[in-house]
Amino acid sequence: MTMTDKTHSSINPSRRRFVISASGAVGVAALASVLPRAAQAADLPAINPKDSAPAALAYTEDSASSTNAKHVAGSECLNCDFYQARGTTNPRGPCMIFPGKSVNAKGWCMSYVKVK
Repeated sequence: MTMTDKTHSSINPSRRRFVISASGAVGVAALASVLPRAAQAADLPAINPKDSAPAALAYTEDSASSTNAKHVAGSECLNCDFYQARGTTNPRGPCMIFPGKSVNAKGWCMSYVKVK
């Protein structure tokens, strides 16, 4: 019996089933952890542009209406690195700059960083 034969014959079939089952469970758990986050993003309250943090960063719900000197045409939350709902069809989504609030995908603020 070679070393390879010995290794193969020593693998317990119940151990193999356990490893396969555990791998599947880890995949399901990973997927389940993503789904609630996506659902919660739609449930976040809309940011109030007049609150102190958004006002300090010149947040506007419509980037086209921004009069801020730092605003560049075409820059909006949807193509900002801090926006966390890219790839969805939601018109609003969470932003790392304003935790616990949703911003308009067409909005803009001075923290804008173009997605690379």
